[in-house]
Amino acid sequence: MSAMGKHESFRISDDWDLKSKLLRRRFPQLTTSDLSFEKQDESDLLERIANRLNKRHEEVIEIIKNTIPNKFISNLKINYHE
Repeated sequence: MSAMGKHESFRISDDWDLKSKLLRRRFPQLTTSDLSFEKQDESDLLERIANRLNKRHEEVIEIIKNTIPNKFISNLKINYHE
């Protein structure tokens, strides 16, 4: 199985906007462009995050899966400046 085949089943969830803000808060080295996501662009997104964090794709998928917004966080206004 190719490296790409391992994470073809991974899909970005509908709450990506909030998850991306939480990831930026947890990993300040991530930029808005690192986290920009267009539909059908999961592999590019994972590659950008993996490169920036110096992590393997599988680690990035676990980080994203474990970034779980909750009601309190959903109500926060998180602003970032490039």
